[in-house]
Amino acid sequence: MAATYRIAVIGDWESVMGFRALGLDTYPVTSVEEAKETVRELAKTDCAVIYLTETLAKGMEDVLSRYKDELRPAIILIPGRNGSLGIGKANIQRAIERAVGADIL
Repeated sequence: MAATYRIAVIGDWESVMGFRALGLDTYPVTSVEEAKETVRELAKTDCAVIYLTETLAKGMEDVLSRYKDELRPAIILIPGRNGSLGIGKANIQRAIERAVGADIL
């Protein structure tokens, strides 16, 4: 029998609550420290993907680098309620460059 994994969304309340309707686990937080602790706790569970708002991610470089090369959880940056900061796109571009060896975007 295949393992079942969860998907979580971490961010401010307005940014994450829409994901609850899709059946994702939502974790509204009010600070970077709270977000860091939530990521650490989710990494110890059956959570395979964590969507994290870019606003929080810009203050969490240490935690993001810790899980960057891990198979699980995959941490995907998403825009918050104020729009994109470009961090998520830059991270995807760097990952593609590492995998392919060139900037194809």
